[in-house]
Amino acid sequence: MTDDGDSTTPPLLQALRGARPATPPVWFMRQAGRSLPEYREARAGVAMLDACLVPDLAAEITLQPVRRHRVDAAILFSDIMVPLHLAGVGVDIVPGVGPVMEAPLRTASDIAALVAHEIEDASMIADAVRTAVTELSSTPSGDASWTPLIGFAGAPFTLAAYLVEGRPSRDHLAARALMHADPASWDDLLTWCARISGEFLAVQVDAGASAVQVFDSWCGSLSLADYARSVAPYSRLAMQAVQGRVPLIHFGTGTNHLLEELAKGADAVGVDDRTPLDAAIDRLPGKTVQGNIDPAALFAGWDFLERHTLEVIERGRRAPGHIVNLGHGVPPATDPRLLTRLVERIHAA
Repeated sequence: MTDDGDSTTPPLLQALRGARPATPPVWFMRQAGRSLPEYREARAGVAMLDACLVPDLAAEITLQPVRRHRVDAAILFSDIMVPLHLAGVGVDIVPGVGPVMEAPLRTASDIAALVAHEIEDASMIADAVRTAVTELSSTPSGDASWTPLIGFAGAPFTLAAYLVEGRPSRDHLAARALMHADPASWDDLLTWCARISGEFLAVQVDAGASAVQVFDSWCGSLSLADYARSVAPYSRLAMQAVQGRVPLIHFGTGTNHLLEELAKGADAVGVDDRTPLDAAIDRLPGKTVQGNIDPAALFAGWDFLERHTLEVIERGRRAPGHIVNLGHGVPPATDPRLLTRLVERIHAA
């Protein structure tokens, strides 16, 4: 589908419905974060989870990259651990380490105790979304008069991996072992994670998010058979909480072998930088794709970055819709001036 001339619909949302807006829409995963000096100033002395739960602060950080880079979407400043924290799970985000669980799940009784937890109050998340959406409604971006906000949540497997492993893991052996050794407890755990993630997505959509993205950071460690049988149904369960209300983007890393499964139930598939975008598109007929500039290109000089980005855009023309993004998050050492220049170049492509 080509551009239909609808200047009232933001380019991101046009792409998500399979259209070709006048300018390629672009946003960056982790665009609100440590690459921005204004972010570091706003976060000074404030722990990560605390920052996510202060509505005015979370909204301000959400808006910073839109103001600076003129990207075509904001994404709520939050963390995949926030819904666990709101459900009373002991978790801390340790600088230089990542999420660390107070009590990793070791037994079926641990899981049985966990699934009794509920999100009691997510009003601060809704307040942050509403505050950001109010400003975004009058923030120019692309050809439209307002900028959409993307809500997000972690996929059930990624949440479960942290809950079982207790901290970041390279191979997720404990979680994968539980999946095989105790399918009933695994079902209980993944069903709970799907419900919590779904509720977190719904809070954001109810407050004004125009699209959502589900992140599955660790599903690339799974075989296709294990993912399709023991993980994908729960990801789709989480997405069902907002399905039909807003477009859904599903993203994972190391997922070349899982792309067809990731696409089920999603309106768009995020493709990481390990898979050529046109090769992914050939396997995802009719789907909008997102991606997939190599984050390493941000450190390879402008000439290479520009050539690589234009190649990604050219490969993306095979899809009904293409949202330009990195194949992973913005590295903290990225020069923000480079991202601003990159957005300008993408909009001119």
